[in-house]
Amino acid sequence: MRDFTWHVFTQTGDVEAYLLYKEMHDLGAPELGAGAGPEEDEGDVADEE
Repeated sequence: MRDFTWHVFTQTGDVEAYLLYKEMHDLGAPELGAGAGPEEDEGDVADEE
């Protein structure tokens, strides 16, 4: 969903689309086609040992 809102923003310059994109990013909504979970979770593998 974030990809869609970013695409709408880049094509139209609509501030509301950007604000929705930013809000979804802050809530940790995954991008379509990306791995599950927020981006901050990447790299936590070393902590699990």
